[in-house]
Amino acid sequence: MRVGEAGGATVALVAVAALLATLGIATASLGAAYAARAQAQTASDAAALAAAVATYPGASGSSPHEQAAAVANANGAVVVRCGCAIDPSLSIRVVEVVTAVGIEVPIFGHLRVKAASRAEFNPRVWLGR
Repeated sequence: MRVGEAGGATVALVAVAALLATLGIATASLGAAYAARAQAQTASDAAALAAAVATYPGASGSSPHEQAAAVANANGAVVVRCGCAIDPSLSIRVVEVVTAVGIEVPIFGHLRVKAASRAEFNPRVWLGR
């Protein structure tokens, strides 16, 4: 062994271990973000469907926004925005719901992942007319 080369392999091994740890954390973070996106999308889809029916008075026991919030919460998300006005007419209406899921990501901290969905409701079909 030559003078000055002692410990060179240890430094290289520590560098490789740090690189592998960084790649592992990055992969886990991307996986968590992808799972949160899927959860937010599922909650958004279901909330939009629930809110669309609730826009017709008498179709549900609560407001469209309350219906959307309840369904989103049941799917682990919160409603960020609900474009779902009550409409007593028999015209076709479209609602849009945006939901968010919060996740903790190493290095970046707390992130909110959002998703949006639209749903159409035709009261005439629902009433069988």
